Amino acid sequence: MDQRSRVSSVDSLGPNDEDMPYSDDETDDELDEPQPKITEQNRINQETEDKQVPVKKEGTWKVKANDRRFCELPEFQKKSFLWFKKSKYSGNSIRTYKYNPITFLPLNLIDQFKRAANAYFLALLILQVIPQISTLPWYTTLVPLILVLGITAIKDLVDDIARHRMDNEINNRSCDVLQDGRFQSYKWKDVQVGDIVRLKKNDFIPADILLLSTSEPNSLCYVETAELDGETNLKFKLGLKVTHEELQTEQQLSDYDAMIECEEPNNRLDKFTGTMMWRNDSYSLDLSNILLRGCTVRNTDITHAMVIFAGADTKIMKNGGKTRFKRTNIDRLMNYMVYTIFFLLILIAAGLAIGHTFWQEQIGSKAWYLNDGSSENSTYRGFITFWGYLIVLNTMVPISLYVSVEVIRLGQSHFINWDLQMYYEDKDTPAKARTTTLNEQLGQIEYIFSDKTGTLTQNIMAFKKCTINGKTYGNPCNADGVSLDSINPVDFSWNKYAEGKFQFYDHSLPLCIKKGEDLHAMEFFRLLALCHTVMVEEKEGQLVYQAASPDEGALVMAARNFGFVFLSRSQNTITISEMGLEKTYEVIAILDFNSDRKRMSIILKLADGTIRLYCKGADTVIYERLHPESENKETTQTELDIFANETLRTLCLCYKDISDEEFSTWAAKHKDARIAVTDREAALDKVYEEIETNLLLIGATAIEDKLQDGVPETISNLAKADIKIWVLTGDKKETAENIGYACQLLTDETQIHYGEDVNVLLRTRQQNSRNTEGTELVKSNAKEPYFTDGGIHALVITGSWLNEILYEKKKRKRKLKLRLPTPKTKEEQTQQQQSKLKEERAKEERQSHFVDMACECSAVICCRVTPKQKAMVVSLVKKCKKAITLSIGDGANDVNMIKTADIGVGISGQEGMQAVMSSDYAFAQFRYLERLLLVHGRWSYIRMCKFLRYFFYKNFAFTLVHFWYSFFSGYSARTAYEDWFITLYNVLYSSLPVLLVGLLDQDVNDKLSLRFPKLYVPGQEGQLFNYKNFFISLFHGIYTSLIVFFIPYGAFLQTMGQDGEAPSDYQSFAVTTASSLIIIVNLQISLNTSYWTFLNAFSVFGSIAIYFGIMFDIHSAGIHVIFPSYFTFTGAAPNALRQPYLWLTIILTVGISLMPVIAVHFLYKTIWPSEGDKVQRNRKTYEADEAPKKKPSALRRGATSRRSAYAFSHQQGYADLIASGQSIRKRPSAGRPSVLRETE
Repeated sequence: MDQRSRVSSVDSLGPNDEDMPYSDDETDDELDEPQPKITEQNRINQETEDKQVPVKKEGTWKVKANDRRFCELPEFQKKSFLWFKKSKYSGNSIRTYKYNPITFLPLNLIDQFKRAANAYFLALLILQVIPQISTLPWYTTLVPLILVLGITAIKDLVDDIARHRMDNEINNRSCDVLQDGRFQSYKWKDVQVGDIVRLKKNDFIPADILLLSTSEPNSLCYVETAELDGETNLKFKLGLKVTHEELQTEQQLSDYDAMIECEEPNNRLDKFTGTMMWRNDSYSLDLSNILLRGCTVRNTDITHAMVIFAGADTKIMKNGGKTRFKRTNIDRLMNYMVYTIFFLLILIAAGLAIGHTFWQEQIGSKAWYLNDGSSENSTYRGFITFWGYLIVLNTMVPISLYVSVEVIRLGQSHFINWDLQMYYEDKDTPAKARTTTLNEQLGQIEYIFSDKTGTLTQNIMAFKKCTINGKTYGNPCNADGVSLDSINPVDFSWNKYAEGKFQFYDHSLPLCIKKGEDLHAMEFFRLLALCHTVMVEEKEGQLVYQAASPDEGALVMAARNFGFVFLSRSQNTITISEMGLEKTYEVIAILDFNSDRKRMSIILKLADGTIRLYCKGADTVIYERLHPESENKETTQTELDIFANETLRTLCLCYKDISDEEFSTWAAKHKDARIAVTDREAALDKVYEEIETNLLLIGATAIEDKLQDGVPETISNLAKADIKIWVLTGDKKETAENIGYACQLLTDETQIHYGEDVNVLLRTRQQNSRNTEGTELVKSNAKEPYFTDGGIHALVITGSWLNEILYEKKKRKRKLKLRLPTPKTKEEQTQQQQSKLKEERAKEERQSHFVDMACECSAVICCRVTPKQKAMVVSLVKKCKKAITLSIGDGANDVNMIKTADIGVGISGQEGMQAVMSSDYAFAQFRYLERLLLVHGRWSYIRMCKFLRYFFYKNFAFTLVHFWYSFFSGYSARTAYEDWFITLYNVLYSSLPVLLVGLLDQDVNDKLSLRFPKLYVPGQEGQLFNYKNFFISLFHGIYTSLIVFFIPYGAFLQTMGQDGEAPSDYQSFAVTTASSLIIIVNLQISLNTSYWTFLNAFSVFGSIAIYFGIMFDIHSAGIHVIFPSYFTFTGAAPNALRQPYLWLTIILTVGISLMPVIAVHFLYKTIWPSEGDKVQRNRKTYEADEAPKKKPSALRRGATSRRSAYAFSHQQGYADLIASGQSIRKRPSAGRPSVLRETE
């Protein structure tokens, strides 16, 4: 890959790569852009519009503390149903269930009869109770219909009970609510807007609440946002000073009667604006004062807060997106095929009815022995016959198809739940199929959209390597620096503060530190222990660190293990232990991190009066600020490139000593910048730049953002299955790019295209399209590839560039234009509509071009994207490529993406359960996705396709016998079989073998499925079930029905039995055709079975045995005596089947029917074998072979083609909090191991 120089986001003319779009609807640059110029005419028009259209007042959400009745006032009522009204304030109860005990039966039946097949059979049942029309007893339809409805209802009931349990588990959580002057335990579902709640450490937050006071200094509260964004590092929130001082006791909280006015409920996790009016004064509120539902209180003993948004109004629920009813492609195709069958049924019934009309006129009306005494004319008889044939041929539309599909899907879901190879023992988390309707879709995935933090990574940072004064440490070495082949962790037992989980394999660095001879190494770890914004507290004698980012926590923890232990801090001091000696430094200033600076600094005063600045940051910004004579720049840069190619996150460390005169001048400027009224942040950044110059390089750190186990191998195997993987994350570009290299989505051979490159390419393509519009070149340009060099390409796009590229950022501008129109003639209105349509077409064209370009790439990484942008990208691919998509994530910010994709997968574990609750499938590790798709998904798809093909075949073969029989029965809508055979055919005689194939069949085992990912491709292309397969099943069924009818028919002509009697009566013929059919369809499924078990064999031969057993019973004289009108084939089976001639007829029929099928199977497997056939043929050889060796990493260590990447912090640190002194606790004197104390 060619080395590329990156343009600083500050100097770039395009969007800032570091910025995340402000909200789901608009970006920062849109909010700041100038308003369109308003002409005098426009101003007059706007004033007229404003008088006519009432303006909705912003901030209409009002909440009054400790007053539940306030929310019930008439002004806050909204219409809910007809004339009924209810409060616009939601209760705190959440509801995902669909039924209750009263509504279950009616609503479930309504839902089931929305299915065309069920409604069709209900209509048939009604027709069958009309004597003039009915040709079959009513029970032939009622029994299967009740069975189908009953099984589906039981399944729906079980699913809804599970949803009830989950809702109850959440709604019945308890928290303390202030009522009647004291805190009482209430269930979450009973909490209301305006209530004062008390939370304790490790409590879940029940609603979106305003922080009033806590047990911490200055009402500081630490929260974990894992369920919102998947990050486990703690964030802090602050109560207002006035509420902290005035609201500590129950009495004070009871007297609290403030009015809160704020924004309406919305999905913006990054923004909150409001005002608190209390005691004739107003106080502004922002996001730092709000605790969001879905978070957890940490390290804060007592928290008092007021409920602002409850239940469905909370931000986490608003971010959930719409719950979409997901259906598989096979479902849609199956429905179209059922409609096709219904259309064929209408045609056949109509044709046979016309045939009966002509037959009645020419033959029926003239034959005296056919006179039934009825006076109806032939046309009326034909009309009645049409409805009769709809009833007789109704089994062409398979009533049991849907319930059979549901049973198979339910079984497949349980197989996923029971798979021990997808069970994560460390967290005791099994895989969970949370839906039973999408299993076969898992075998057709073309695109995977994955979150990064907590999904691909563990979100655990580990200090792996470092370079100090030009020397690198971290590779396995002994105390003398000699490389070792074996890995032996360093023993840190000499350090009282060492953290047990820390692993380091270079024994020379701890020895160097203990000797104290290398001043650079001592300064290196001293900087790590001092230059940070980590907060510390003691728990049971142990130091516990809380960092603004996992990276910063890992660096401080590394310094702690090497003997430089951060102990405590105050507003102006920081105390550390240096190899057992406790030292306190005076903190003069903290220059905090932000995404533009990409560095942080701290200015300290040493014991000898020296003022020293320590700085750490990205190499791209540190090297620009180094002193010209700083040593080891080239050596360190070489090591940084090596670290980066090992996908480690790098950071440069440096320092400088500042003279008193220089510091005095700078301090004055710093003071002025801190009190600036406008552009304070820009002023501070400018002052920081002045002091962070002429730095001296100490070294660099290398941190590993640990991937989950097996991520690179999983991605590699999925790519071999032609599945494209896109990463959609809110993290910084460098972080996302680094992970791309770590999991082998990106390699050194990959040519990366960034937002500016993509924008240029798309603009060029769109301009060419406009220039060639209306010519033959348009289609050729559309198909022309974007990258013609044949190399490996990847896109890395930030959220801001994504809005720029897809024209999403112009939404607000269009709104502004629409608000300021001049009076228009019809011609002008037409022009405006055409202009608007042109804009929409241009937007759609641009989006289509972007998807086309992205699909040419081996990898796509979208970073700094909002939840809505994640869903938008997924939706675009679905729309433009008509592809089956899967989204996988672990946080609430992934919920929208998970719901938008065809399949949603949630990662369960320490990151929270919000994504899991919205997902279709859930497990604990990303690597299980490989098995879910390549094994369970592929098997489910193959089984379902085989089941459907066979199901259609056996119903066609069964039903079309009536069609052939009609030519010999005067088109009279009479049946070729006995009534009870028709009733039980799909229920007992042919259902079990095909169900077991749908549940258990597999062409190759799971190991070979994973070893040969190309076996997955037929599912993506839909090769196994489509209209071609449907018509093959149709013609196969026609052929079988022809054989089943005409061979017995021919055999019965001029036939004499052993007893001298002709066995050519209707009942004997019905028994022969039915027996032949049952044997054929059961042996046919045997030919289609790839994986034989005892159950398969038992089901095939058992079904045949059940048929003969039941047939002999219902043809017996005993049952006829009891029910003479329902069982009319008395003695038919014993009489017919005692004739050897009929057994020979059955054998001949079965043989002629199955021989062509066997021949075709043989030809396909020998002459035109599929990829699966080849693997199956050599299955034993492959199973005997050793598993293929792991492919070596594509990353080349030591390559310098890629700049080191910096991913130090996800957000600004705690510098402002530290400087304010609001977070400082009283330092405990007990509980810490005794150390020597020396104040420097």
